[in-house]
Amino acid sequence: MTAHDAYTVDPWGLHEQSLDLEMLARAESVFTLSNGHVGLRANLDEGEPHGLPGTYLNGVFELRPLPYAEAAYGQPESGQSVINVTNGKIIRLLVDDEPFDLRYGDVKQHERRLDFRDGLLRRRAVWTSPAGRTVKVTSTRLVSLTQRAVAAISYEVEPVDGPARIVLQSELVANEQLPSANGDPRASAVLEAPLVAEQHSHNGTKAVLVHQTRFSGLRVAASMDHVVECDNQYLGEIETEEDQARYSVTTVLKAGEKLRLIKFIAYGWSAARSLPAVRDQVAAALTAARFTGWDGLVEEQRQYLADFWEHSDIEIDGDVELQQAVRFALFHVLQAGARTEERAIPAKGLTGPGYDGHCFWDTETFVLPVLTYCLPEAVAQALRWRHATLPMARERAAQLGLAGAVFPWRTIRGEECSGYWPAGTAAFHIGADIARAVERYVRATGDTDFERDFGMEILVETARMWRSLGHHDAEGRFRIDGVTGPDEYSSIADNNVYTNLMAQANLRAAADSATRHLHEAARLGVDTEEMAQWRDAASAMFIPYDEKLGVHPQAEGFTNHEMWDFENTPPDKYPLLLHFPYYDLYRKQVVKQADLVLAMQVRGDAFTAEEKARNFAYYERLTVRDSSLSACTQAVIAAEVGHLDLAYDYLAEAALMDLHDLGGNTRDGLHMASLAGACIALVAGFGGLRDHDEDLVFRPRLPSGLTRVAFSMRLRGKIVLRTEITRAQATYTLLEGDAIKVVQDEEELLVLPGKPLSRPIPRPVPLERLSQPPGREPARRHAQSGPSLASGDLTEAHEPE
Repeated sequence: MTAHDAYTVDPWGLHEQSLDLEMLARAESVFTLSNGHVGLRANLDEGEPHGLPGTYLNGVFELRPLPYAEAAYGQPESGQSVINVTNGKIIRLLVDDEPFDLRYGDVKQHERRLDFRDGLLRRRAVWTSPAGRTVKVTSTRLVSLTQRAVAAISYEVEPVDGPARIVLQSELVANEQLPSANGDPRASAVLEAPLVAEQHSHNGTKAVLVHQTRFSGLRVAASMDHVVECDNQYLGEIETEEDQARYSVTTVLKAGEKLRLIKFIAYGWSAARSLPAVRDQVAAALTAARFTGWDGLVEEQRQYLADFWEHSDIEIDGDVELQQAVRFALFHVLQAGARTEERAIPAKGLTGPGYDGHCFWDTETFVLPVLTYCLPEAVAQALRWRHATLPMARERAAQLGLAGAVFPWRTIRGEECSGYWPAGTAAFHIGADIARAVERYVRATGDTDFERDFGMEILVETARMWRSLGHHDAEGRFRIDGVTGPDEYSSIADNNVYTNLMAQANLRAAADSATRHLHEAARLGVDTEEMAQWRDAASAMFIPYDEKLGVHPQAEGFTNHEMWDFENTPPDKYPLLLHFPYYDLYRKQVVKQADLVLAMQVRGDAFTAEEKARNFAYYERLTVRDSSLSACTQAVIAAEVGHLDLAYDYLAEAALMDLHDLGGNTRDGLHMASLAGACIALVAGFGGLRDHDEDLVFRPRLPSGLTRVAFSMRLRGKIVLRTEITRAQATYTLLEGDAIKVVQDEEELLVLPGKPLSRPIPRPVPLERLSQPPGREPARRHAQSGPSLASGDLTEAHEPE
């Protein structure tokens, strides 16, 4: 089975019809269940075989050493890595003393299905043991979106062809043995057994294990309880030790009789609370889950998701596979952010250990724009986490000789964890990305309390950083020199256009917010002189432009660099960062991921339509998409400048990044930014949505492969706006709320309740297809043959650690 045919095409779910042991790790990522607090990779219930075991708690990590060839000032001394906490998924089955293990015996049937409408992972297997006894096994797993600490499993076994002695062993297992994935033996040793036992106990059908991480000092508790339903008499017993708890059930069943075990699992952790407090926390969560019951948890899950899809679905006509991929994307973005509750949203969510579980700028630039309009409370939580890390960001700024706050390039708790200084030190744009997310959230929701209590301080401290980082040159221009922008094939550049434009917006937003909240601003030491300095720097911001070529250089002088020799770069040399030294990449015109093009998306108000078209054409020839963050951005601007079919190709690449495993690394976790970016590509690309100011502006256009796109947006707390686009017209319907003003193609429209408003869409003008670097063209969405990106051609390696 290949990555392309692993799942049937279903607009509302994923269906795996057989088991491929070679692809277990990838499937474990794809079928992960999470709520933003707890993440359960889709390891088989019996624990083995597995690709990569994974049970994650958001914010639980272990410290590890960061190796350096040479010491240097300002380098982080240690990193943070997400760890595999106590595994509560395991339910082992023995049939007449034979372990249920799919590597042995005869697997007559094995299928799994993830339904996006109820959030349940269902499994069905028919297996004949080496001794010849056949059983049918069915299980259903959930991670509750309504009860933050809770997961549950319903597991049922039935003999098919005669009586069988059945034993079920439901377990909690800490310090599981993991496949080695780190080349640094010191880090491997640290992460091999990160949990130190503190307490274990059991009573009746309940058990609890409490551990503490060895170096980071975080206390983790996991507990389980059970309900047994059996068509015959059974015996149950429970035992615990430091790293394991086991509840065993044994019975003898005739053909057609069933044994069903319902397992409730609860997780909790803290860096500050005592052992009794954390232990009692999970005990309370387990009691609440038992009270709700299995059926109650399932119903709560269905209701939660019914409300989400009613107000946040993206509908597509004309491409069923893409419809499936976009709902898959929305479902996992929801899972990543639903219950983070003042924790980060990692680049992989809680689907795998990729990037050590770190949060990057991906969250604010790609994930939060989607959540702003479908789950705004999750955005507030994520930004409150950033606010909570301000003390560490101020310390980092002071260490670098700057005012204000410097947020980390990659982190779990808030400290900088990057040992690669061109990103960890010089990628200052992360501050403006966070500020932009604050500005967008406040504008979209009208949450002035959040702005006053949390958002303004983020805006102020990042503005102070920009004012101290940049300077006015002899011509009065405000310059920001020696920074790394989004494109990681260019580093330590002067006046990166994306960075400067984002800093400009940050400075203005800080001044505007301080003006709205003068009393609170004064408490932060902001006065009218400082606000004037911010506005002056923003007004004088230097935005390089190459008059000779008629395009914006990605950074000052970029268009003077030598062109990369694309013609003589063979396909097996991509991604370039794995085959060429960075110094060579840095001094050539080659782009890893959209940079100047991203600037045209997030600061489209700073470019004319003609500039966008010329810039896009220029950078298409240079962009190799060695990052999964690129295709979605290229899709948005391709659609805006009129290359609709090219935008469609890029959209499909972003949406299918994990379902087709285009990067060859889905085993390590899903690409949350690419998944969110696929949603952005539809709404901001083909919907033409821009939210640069108070008005929502639409410029809808559809590619030839799609006949209809529809999406809904939550706004200002009480408004739900639905937009439906066909090739002929766009229709705006107010599902909830009183009235809202929108703009379509420069025409202001007032949408009222019960009065859908339609406007025609201009017929697109055909354009000659642009060229990309040889061998890096996106796959044609409906082509029968032609170039495509094979597995392994893409990476999202932010840095070589």
